[in-house]
Amino acid sequence: MDTLKTLWETFFDLGSMREALPEMLTIGLRNTLLLAAVSAVLGTLLGMLLAVAGLARTRWLRWPARVYTDVFRGLPAAVTILLIGVGLAPLGMAWWGPNPYPLGILALSLIAAAYIGEIFRSGIQSVEASQLEASRALGLSHRTAMRLVIIPQGVRRILPAWVNQLIALIKDSSLVYFLGLLASERDLFRIGQDHAANTGNESALLLAGLLYLVITVPLTHLVNWIDRRLRQGPVGDTDEEPETYEAAGAPATVDTGVGRD
Repeated sequence: MDTLKTLWETFFDLGSMREALPEMLTIGLRNTLLLAAVSAVLGTLLGMLLAVAGLARTRWLRWPARVYTDVFRGLPAAVTILLIGVGLAPLGMAWWGPNPYPLGILALSLIAAAYIGEIFRSGIQSVEASQLEASRALGLSHRTAMRLVIIPQGVRRILPAWVNQLIALIKDSSLVYFLGLLASERDLFRIGQDHAANTGNESALLLAGLLYLVITVPLTHLVNWIDRRLRQGPVGDTDEEPETYEAAGAPATVDTGVGRD
């Protein structure tokens, strides 16, 4: 019972949560979404370029894409953020001042691109080669066939994996605090950490975790719903058997009058 009491007092102090909530909603949530959204857009664009380079026929495009992917997937996210955020800090100071967000966004984008590039590449390669051959037989160029036929199908297939990577990116955004954040630049995790350090109670950190769930869980269910709709096809398409002529109310047989007197 003492253990449960200690656990409750340490992580479920409603007073500490109420104290931290306004700052989390007005500052932390905004900064977390900003970091994740901008990094997701940049990482997706760069990841698509990596996927195309990885599928290129020339090794001078394939090899750099492969090396990039291996390096940024192999390094821990914290190490990448520190390398870029600290290593490029002089350039950042010269260009935009002490704000660490641009370098943090750059680091997160480079990390996300390595994973998203592999997701897109595997999705494109999962499309049957016969579809490309059929498109070429219809007169489409290789580039047009890839753009209009192959890539759209591959993107639809990788949608759940892509969203899973975005969810991981939302959580990785909490590592930007390594670069040092002003009070107005703190994300959800940093605000929870500061409140925990000031009060000696971890409830604010638990509240930050709950807010991360509020962001990520609906996103997961949304992409699952979109995936189901894409698999089912347009609205109105069902797997039910079409209605027969007889079931629609028509007579089962047609009297032609043959054999009557």
